[in-house]
This record gives sequence, C-alpha cells and structure tokens, in this order.
Amino acid sequence: MNRGLAELHPYPFERMARLKTAGRPCTGASEIDLGIGEPQEPVPEPVANALREHLPLIGRYPSTRGTERLRTAIAEWLTRRFALPSGVVHPGHHVLPVAGTREALFAIAQTVVGRGRPYIAMPNPFYQIYEGAALLSGARPLHLPVDPQRGLPALERIAPETWSDIQLLYLNSPANPTGAVADAAYYAQLLELSERYGFIIAADECYSELYTDEAAPPDSLLHACHAAGYPDFKRCLVFQSLSKRSSVPGLRSGFVAGDPGLIHAFSRYRTYQGCAQPLPHQEAAAAAWADEAHVQQTRRRYAERLRRMAAILDGVLEDVRVPAATFYLWPRTPIDDADFARQLWEAENVTVLPGSFLSRAQADGHDPGAGRVRIAAVPDLETCEEAAQRIKRFVEGRLC
Repeated sequence: MNRGLAELHPYPFERMARLKTAGRPCTGASEIDLGIGEPQEPVPEPVANALREHLPLIGRYPSTRGTERLRTAIAEWLTRRFALPSGVVHPGHHVLPVAGTREALFAIAQTVVGRGRPYIAMPNPFYQIYEGAALLSGARPLHLPVDPQRGLPALERIAPETWSDIQLLYLNSPANPTGAVADAAYYAQLLELSERYGFIIAADECYSELYTDEAAPPDSLLHACHAAGYPDFKRCLVFQSLSKRSSVPGLRSGFVAGDPGLIHAFSRYRTYQGCAQPLPHQEAAAAAWADEAHVQQTRRRYAERLRRMAAILDGVLEDVRVPAATFYLWPRTPIDDADFARQLWEAENVTVLPGSFLSRAQADGHDPGAGRVRIAAVPDLETCEEAAQRIKRFVEGRLC
C-alpha cells in the first residue's frame, strides 16, 4: 500500500458529517447548507446547448491533450482576460485541458516530484487536495501560515534553508477560504524566490472570476510572469476550472496553462492516468470559455449575497469582511469553531464549516484556521439573508 494513505486526514465534509452525528436540529426550520462551496446557479445556456448538440460524440475516444478547438478557446480567453499580447499563450504549447482542477492539482505533484523527500509547500488554511497530493507523491507537506491581515502566506518568514528543500509550491489566489488576492508585488516576490531556489509554482486560480469589485479583477500568475520577463512562464503553471466560473461542477472541466516543458511532462503523465474529458464536455467547455455574459451575471449575484450577509452579521461576529473574491465569508467565532458550527446547526439548522477543518496546527501550536468558520454564499439571496438572520439570532443567545 502507498504509505501516504495512512497519513491522509479525513476530508472536511466527512468531519462535518461526524460532528453532526452527536445531535440533531431542535428547530422545524428548513436546512440551509452554507458549508460546501457548491454553486447552485443555473447551467449557462451556451453550455447546455453545446452538450445537447454534441452528445453523439460520446461514441468516440477523446485524446488526453484535448481538442484544438478547446485549447484555442482557452488560449483566447486567457489572452483577453489577463491582457496578454496576442500569441503569448499558444494553444499547442502552453495549454492542457483537464478533468477539473481537483484532478489536475492532485496529479501535478505525482508528475513533478523527484526522488527523496522534498517539501511541497501550501497555504494554511488550504484546499485539502494540496496536502493529499504531497503525501501520496512521497513528499512532505509544508504548511505556510497565512498572514491574517494579507490572507496569503507570509513568504518573507520562510528560512532560506527551507526554500532550498521546496520542489513545488501551491499558491491559491483568490484564496479559499480567506478571499484574499495576490497583487503584483506578491507575485514578483514569489517569482524571484522561484528563480533563486528552483521550485515550481502551481497557481490555483479557480475563483478568479468571482470578484466583488468590478473595477478590480484579480490578476493571474501568467500575466505576472510576462510582466516580469518570463514570456514562456518558466516553472509556472496556472489551474483554472469552469466549476465556479460557469457553475458547472458536474462537467468536470478545467485546464492547466504555463511552462511548455511542464505541460508536456504533465500531458505524458495524464496519458497513462486516463482522465481525458468526454468530447461533448470539451465542446461545452469551449462554449463556456467563449461567453462572458453568464459569468458577469453570476458574479454580481454572489457579490450582492456577500454584501447583504456581511451587513447582517456586522457587529454580530468579528472580522466580517466582504472578500475581494470567492463566495466565502471568513469571520471569527466567539467560541471554539467546531462547537460554534455544531451548536448553530442544532439551534438553527444552518451548516457552516469550522475553520480548523481547513487548516493544520503549526509547530508552535498555533492553528490559523481555528476560531473561524467558512460561510459559503451559494444559495439564492433570500436564503442567504435568512441564514444570516438565523446566525445572528443564534449568536445573540437563542440556544436550544
């Protein structure tokens, strides 16, 4: 057996299910689940139409590298969205469609980790796939504590000897769960460290289109690379998905883009892994990347929910901020985060995710996710407002 299997932690939602087994809601109110960040928006019409039109293609094998039409749609989207010069992103050299970012973020570690026991660095709190990828590739996960003010790992606190042992670093911007966004200075600092120590950057950007200020869309590592003088995106990969942008998590469609040498190696790995997307899915994905109207509408709905929920909870919970991006609130709790989540569910039938389920205690004993909860504003506006009112009522003293 793979020795890393014994080191895997239970997934956050598995832990949440266990937390609920000790009790039950004592209210007749309907359940509101703000724990899982699963979009509940309507499927965009261009995606649905493409799936219907191209369903007969299900009878053909897809190639691992994806269709030229899909790779071209992705390259054109990256060029438009991040103001890259025409031709900088080549569909054949820089782009690889994948079966969602989860599959690709996990598999990239299996592709690039060499011999020995190098570090794979990741933010803390984090998306648990990063940790699982490290453990099952034979590497050591290195949890980088997130600066509470910046919402991203404090890179300057990492010792030089530690950087020398890092082979892969996961960057999550916009960040789940903090909602923080890396700026140009942060990208420049990270790129300089990568150049100095030789580690690969895997930038998880799947929330890049869910921002709350239309005048401040998040940047991409690809744009930062080009601006810094790395036109071929040396040692850099970005991971994108349609799950959040286009509200189609069941389509299992995303892409990896960046360093052509890494793209070639990853494509070779995935040829054996066997995760090529069905051809109807690829046609639907190409239609999704070509359409921005549905994304703009979805983004505005999320922003409105976050603002309305934050307004209700302001002064009720600490550190209630409308994030720069994502669809999460990340407030502090007045009691232990797991106790808060359990008691809230029992009292008001509202599920939120304890922050400590998304983090690990550091060597000094500090757990950067403890004492917070992640609240996913994924139901409709009315339901989100109702959930916020129930949370307010619970905090103000309405316990069972």
